[in-house]
Amino acid sequence: MSDETIRLVTVGRILRRRWRLLAVLAVVGALVGYGTSVLFPPRYTASASVLLPGQWEERELLTQAEIAASSAVVDRAAAALGWAGVSGGELRDRVSAKAADGNIIKVSGTAETPERAQQLSDRVAQQFVAFAARIAGGGTAPEAATGLDALRQKVAETNRRITDLARAADPGRTVESVQARTALEKLRTTLQEAMKKLDEAGPATGRAGMVVMGPAARPTGEVPPTRRQLIGAGALLFFLLAVVGHLAAARMNRRPRTEAEIAAALGSVLLGTVDVPGERRAHRPEGGGPWAWIRKLLGVDTRWDVPTPQRSGDEAGRRIRYRRVCARLRDRLPGPRRLLVVVPEGDEIARRAAGQLVAEAKGHPSPGSSGRDAPALRVVEVSMVRPIVPDRGTESGALIVLSAGSWTAGELAGLAEACADARHEIVGIVVAGPVRTRPSRSAGRPPETATLALAVRGHAAGGPA
Repeated sequence: MSDETIRLVTVGRILRRRWRLLAVLAVVGALVGYGTSVLFPPRYTASASVLLPGQWEERELLTQAEIAASSAVVDRAAAALGWAGVSGGELRDRVSAKAADGNIIKVSGTAETPERAQQLSDRVAQQFVAFAARIAGGGTAPEAATGLDALRQKVAETNRRITDLARAADPGRTVESVQARTALEKLRTTLQEAMKKLDEAGPATGRAGMVVMGPAARPTGEVPPTRRQLIGAGALLFFLLAVVGHLAAARMNRRPRTEAEIAAALGSVLLGTVDVPGERRAHRPEGGGPWAWIRKLLGVDTRWDVPTPQRSGDEAGRRIRYRRVCARLRDRLPGPRRLLVVVPEGDEIARRAAGQLVAEAKGHPSPGSSGRDAPALRVVEVSMVRPIVPDRGTESGALIVLSAGSWTAGELAGLAEACADARHEIVGIVVAGPVRTRPSRSAGRPPETATLALAVRGHAAGGPA
């Protein structure tokens, strides 16, 4: 797994073998999302539209939008609303404005309830219109219009007077008369240009007449993220973190998985591989107590990264593999000997394979062994935390039986050192793997005549303390 590309089949294996744990973590994530939604209450946003008559440039609309959300407008709206414990400074974070198409400024207000959001946006829009009219002098518009009409009358009367003076002057007879007519025409031109500029400025002063386009619509939905979104996001986040955690642990796993890697870690030769009918308790650590019950309930008491067992043939085909391993073992020994079958503690597959191996070696001599007796085998389980192998006595050698991918290279090296400290030569290695079997009466059961002598677990001389 550590040297392979993570594929969809790996994710599928995680979902299939860890679905209980993933479901529990998803529920925990949903609860965390719900708690977050309680800390951050729901919010609602309403928007009111303000129409700006006349011709406006884009930068002018942006300026008006900034004015609508300014503190001068929001403070007046807060004073008009009179909400208890809510100041203008708090409302500034809840009010926004933007320029839309068609000379429209959208004023938005956010509050804890739909009613308050509607009231806030309406009040800010009204205060914005009043503030803009006050800036543009909209309050003196009638007086300004009256003064402008009087000025136009004065200019018209001045133009008539200039015409009369030009006619009264002696046209073209003296230099003084020519100069007088020229000065009068310049005065007429200046007055006309002044009135033209005044008329052009007239519509600009009328642009301050902004209009609120009706009350804001009452919001019907919360502002994202809603409570449902937070709950769903929490569940999805915890679920993805659990999957990523499993993948990261698999990538960091450096346990030998191939027969060559296991043989190199133990420093011996591989005698063969054997099949063990898979059971639900395979790869499950022993132990009791409430934690063991919780691990079993969540499905974490079994390894998920073990490949799916391949389908095996009948029992006769599986026993042939054991007989061939026994034959190779006899060929490697100079004569009949007693051997220890060392099995890692907690490796259920290896323990069952060792029992079947003992039964086959005891009851079925190999036809290719030249009549030599089979070695006597005794199974011992050794802890991989602090491995201790019994001293050399009647047994003079060790046969190691284990399952692939269950132990690290350091643990295997420690097991080899423990055998060396007890003066046992490792004569070979047998790798056991789980398989799926067809329904059979005797599938996976050793003969009743097989007797397993299990060494008593505890401290024994000859191993590292």
